[in-house]
Amino acid sequence: MTAMTPGSNLPLPAVRVTVDVAAPVRLDVSALLLTADGKVRSDADFIFFNQPTGPGVTYRSGGGAAPDSVTVDTSAVPPGIERIVVTASPDAAGQTFQGIEPTATVRNADGGAVIASFTPPQLATETALVVVEIYLRGGAWKVRAVGQGYANGLAGIATDFGVSVDEEPAPAAAAAPPAPAAPAAPPAPAAPPAGHQPSPWLTAGAGTPAPVTPAPAPAAPPAAPAAPPAAGKINLDKGRVSLQKNQTVSLVKGGRPLLSQVKMGLGWEPAFRGRDIDLDASVIAYGPQRNHIDSCYFGKLSILNGAIKHSGDNLTGEGAGDDEVIVVDLGRLPAEATGLVFTVNSFSGQKFTDVAKAYCRLIDAASGEELVRFDLTGAEPQTGVMMAKLIRQFSGEWEMTAMGEFVKSRTVRGMVKPAAQAL
Repeated sequence: MTAMTPGSNLPLPAVRVTVDVAAPVRLDVSALLLTADGKVRSDADFIFFNQPTGPGVTYRSGGGAAPDSVTVDTSAVPPGIERIVVTASPDAAGQTFQGIEPTATVRNADGGAVIASFTPPQLATETALVVVEIYLRGGAWKVRAVGQGYANGLAGIATDFGVSVDEEPAPAAAAAPPAPAAPAAPPAPAAPPAGHQPSPWLTAGAGTPAPVTPAPAPAAPPAAPAAPPAAGKINLDKGRVSLQKNQTVSLVKGGRPLLSQVKMGLGWEPAFRGRDIDLDASVIAYGPQRNHIDSCYFGKLSILNGAIKHSGDNLTGEGAGDDEVIVVDLGRLPAEATGLVFTVNSFSGQKFTDVAKAYCRLIDAASGEELVRFDLTGAEPQTGVMMAKLIRQFSGEWEMTAMGEFVKSRTVRGMVKPAAQAL
């Protein structure tokens, strides 16, 4: 058996594999069948407890006594499907993954032999997680450890991959006019296993509501409507947002996505022992398949036809304010640029444990208003750090997530692969 780390991959030695996802608490496990553009073909490609079977993919509930699992028969996966992502979220409404890191075990579905296991590290405010993915590469099926977290629950994953999400508080409607809702609910043959909290805001199959109506009516209405829209979602309506590691803010103000020019300011102070330190700020642009598009840094000050520009190199970190600034015109970014990762590297080789402090902040370029700030409070003896990422959502809005993840790399070139894995 191989213990996988984030981003690692293995060839699958079996045609049929099962992924068990276990945690100290009960989880809702699901799978999505994705095409080359990273989207489902329809809501029928979302496999979960209310829609447990799909082409080549089957969900099985553990009933609370065993882990939920997803079985993939790669020989039955339809043409055009290149990835099956396996996701998980805590069954209890609003619960995060902090302290309850799940473990995915990949095994031969027929013989039961364990192929690999993966436990995502350093989880905190995430309320949903892409755990692993089964993907097709060069005509062969492989498994990759992912561990990508979402602060906005299963709804965030669903919308990212193109599943229809009903933002209306459907359970509230059931409380007011129960009569019309009743016909859709009675056939509860596919009712979730005991203990599961249904998700009526998800739709499945050609946009029709999933056959989920909470049987215990008193329990579902208060839990289900509140969790999807509010699970960790922050926007800019109340002014500047100060993020902690792994927290996410939606760049939306007054109900409208922020699509203007913004500045990402990155700053630091000289080393504790008074020596100058040459840190380099960069931004790496990626496409929807985590494919590297381009990097903007001191050696390439403008990319994507000027939509991203760098202020130039600061060799010491001396002086107040931002040491290096990267300007991003969100409205001019090409459609293929869906992810930006902002990094800082110690070109001089000093470790971040020798840096007095480092931070990043997002600024409205027009008004100069600071929108989001992330102060790096901890440090590791490494030469590179991924400070933050901006991800374009399926709706077109952007979200910023504080990262603070350290890697061994003195240049932006060495950051391309780990930053892709962190998206």
